[in-house]
Amino acid sequence: MSLSFTSLRPNPRLTLVQKVWNISWGLVLLILLLAVIGGGMLYSAANGSFDPWASRQALRFGGAFLLMIVIALIDVRKWYAISYLGYFGVVALLISVELFGEIGMGAQRWIDLKVIQLQPSEMMKVALVMALARYFHGLNLEDIGRPTRLLIPLVMVLAPVALVLKQPDLGTALTLLAIGGGVFFIVGVRLWKFALVVAGALAAIPVAWQFLHTYQKNRVLTFLNPETDPLGAGYHITQSKIALGSGGVVGKGFLQGTQSHLNFLPEKQTDFIFTMLAEEFGMVGSLLLLSVYLALIIYGFAIALRSHNHFGRILAMGLTLNLFLYVFINTAMVMGLIPVVGVPLPLISYGGTAMITVMAGFGLMLSVFVHRDIRIPRQGPGSMD
Repeated sequence: MSLSFTSLRPNPRLTLVQKVWNISWGLVLLILLLAVIGGGMLYSAANGSFDPWASRQALRFGGAFLLMIVIALIDVRKWYAISYLGYFGVVALLISVELFGEIGMGAQRWIDLKVIQLQPSEMMKVALVMALARYFHGLNLEDIGRPTRLLIPLVMVLAPVALVLKQPDLGTALTLLAIGGGVFFIVGVRLWKFALVVAGALAAIPVAWQFLHTYQKNRVLTFLNPETDPLGAGYHITQSKIALGSGGVVGKGFLQGTQSHLNFLPEKQTDFIFTMLAEEFGMVGSLLLLSVYLALIIYGFAIALRSHNHFGRILAMGLTLNLFLYVFINTAMVMGLIPVVGVPLPLISYGGTAMITVMAGFGLMLSVFVHRDIRIPRQGPGSMD
């Protein structure tokens, strides 16, 4: 049995006060700023009323904020220990959706808990990162270079993707694939292996097209040529572009967006809320909001670099990648740069599960930072590798 350098150093034992002191309060302030902006936009979406969206969102944020702080104070080794359990728990929820899920807008994605409509596919975005972080924590670069070592994490990615596709939810399934691919890249999987997978995926497109639902095919065709059906399948994206352009440089002013307040802009409180913000605050307001997200992403990578354990580094980088994908897909979607796939804008769009998932992700990032000096041996906290 060999003793590594890291296992010879005692892990620090932090008191509760030290943990609270170590929280990255700069990151917390940015999260609060986003929540305030989101509340303001939901107030505007309801034509200057806190009901029905802003008040409910504020209550959810209050609960999610407390959850984030609790998660941040829990030792990162606890999160390491329950990573697989959490992953299989969410897989079980995805199977439950298939058996007992609520059907809405032609999809079966939710479990009705009476107080909230739980969407397990959103929770899988965090659970997948945790499980992959634990798996790759135990491998060195030589192990990662062996294709057989990649089979298990590949199944961990593809199993929930298949369940989410069954709902159907193409956007979330592709996001899970992107998160999985991103973590594989972070841990050092060679680029030629990605090239092989991408080549295989491109070759499979004609076959996959046959399995898409009609509305999914329409979204892709509308993305390629939105002017073919401006009053039907292309209505959302056409109105979104009009609203974005009408905002100009500084926007029309708070509560003054004509496209959104005259109800030309659909789903303005959820997927297209960035469009409403751009119409009311223009390019300047949009860039300021994106700057806040950029600052959060920089915080995420900085936290990963400060962590002294591999699990924490992979976890923080994977969760940061998840945040980036949320923001990139939503903003690119409303600008017509990618097909409409129904991805919310973090802490701005109205929605319960997405908010809880994002805040839980921030809580885990903060936990990595609070416990950044803790060492975790390759084979787990209880081993001496």
